[in-house]
Amino acid sequence: MPKVYFYKLTVDDGGAPCVCDALLSLAICKPMIRNTAAEGDIVIGFAANSLHADNRLIYIARVTEKLSNGDYFRDERGQYRMRPDCIYVWKSGAFAVRDGAKYHGSIAALYHDLGRPTAYQRANTLLSKAFCYFGANGTAEYKDRFPKVAQAIALLGRGHRVHHDPALVAELDELVAAFCSLERGCVNGSPSTGPRRGVSHRGGGCGVAMRRAKSC
Repeated sequence: MPKVYFYKLTVDDGGAPCVCDALLSLAICKPMIRNTAAEGDIVIGFAANSLHADNRLIYIARVTEKLSNGDYFRDERGQYRMRPDCIYVWKSGAFAVRDGAKYHGSIAALYHDLGRPTAYQRANTLLSKAFCYFGANGTAEYKDRFPKVAQAIALLGRGHRVHHDPALVAELDELVAAFCSLERGCVNGSPSTGPRRGVSHRGGGCGVAMRRAKSC
């Protein structure tokens, strides 16, 4: 059965997620979600208090494709090469930070995003052509309509958790249906800030995976 992942973003600067050319990608940060989410799963990002105090909804995306083994960054055809979050390059048998990278930029960040050589066990990328990105224009109206979701977001901290509360799962399903059709890519706002190289997208909740009560 598909899962719904949700987490808090401490940074919303166009890097994670990256929305460009009708495609949403999660290629850096959130390694636990990138490792475990599969095609058909849904990822929801809310703002952390440090980003927007109202914990507004930043984006909803259904995973339509998953790339592994660092293929997003190895792409020789250049399909992803010009995307802002394609910040690593395969060079001399290892990944390195691409010249002019807009985000992160350190070896420590590379290890966090992709894992250590030579396994690079974190080098997974989630792609979505079925999403709604709100960015700075996101709303906190969900709090009144979906109180269990609001409470879960308020209590969410660091780490990865899995819940099976049917009432919360039902509210998440309703929230997704209320705010996004998940039929195509839809952009309703801009990132909260511009790119800031060296700023980590780590922090806040690392994600919550929720198994649906029923299949889609």
